[in-house]
Amino acid sequence: MADKEIILLNGYEHIAYEHDQQYTTAEMQNRAGEFYDWLDQRRSIREFSDRPIPKSVIVDLIKTASTAPSGAHKQPWTFCAVSNPAVKSKIRVAAEAEEKLSYEERMSERWKKDLAPLGTDMHKPFLERAPWLIIVFKKAYDLDEAGNKHNNYYVNESVGIACGMLITAIHNAGLVTLTHTPSPMNFLAKILERPANERAYMLFPVGYPEDEVYVPNIYRKELNEVAEFFE
Repeated sequence: MADKEIILLNGYEHIAYEHDQQYTTAEMQNRAGEFYDWLDQRRSIREFSDRPIPKSVIVDLIKTASTAPSGAHKQPWTFCAVSNPAVKSKIRVAAEAEEKLSYEERMSERWKKDLAPLGTDMHKPFLERAPWLIIVFKKAYDLDEAGNKHNNYYVNESVGIACGMLITAIHNAGLVTLTHTPSPMNFLAKILERPANERAYMLFPVGYPEDEVYVPNIYRKELNEVAEFFE
């Protein structure tokens, strides 16, 4: 790839943005519709095969998620990818301990009733069964080599966008995942020995589904329930 011309704008380097995708209106409509139909097939899966996934695939998934926009381009995230069985086992034990407390003491009856159609409980075998776990940490602030703090901005929003892009990338690779958020998640930082500026945000088991998997027969909201148009 040829080096791109660099110009200075307001004292900072800029390069020309190349936008090659010039579609007709019909092509745009087809692509948008086909992408929706494809992504609408995505489901959260809790029964994973232990079939291995190459590390190179996980690397590309993380790189894709890390293309997400972020406040002031601070990229306030760390993706910890775990395939080590001993570490996965520690994570499962700690997560199930928190889940047990949640189901037995923390969660309201209404909350548990809302979860009932999804078939969730305190047992999380996928944390060991899935070949990879990707734990996303948000950086509340950055630390330089001298230990000085530097602000990050819109951290939750930025990391949330990156997680959405990670889910899409996983689906695109022909794999499945689940958004897992055992609360509190402080144990993840301890097990993975993360620095003080990182907080666990979300955990994604990644792999193939079991040969035969059933998912809840639930439906997404209709367009008129999630969108308003002002034309």
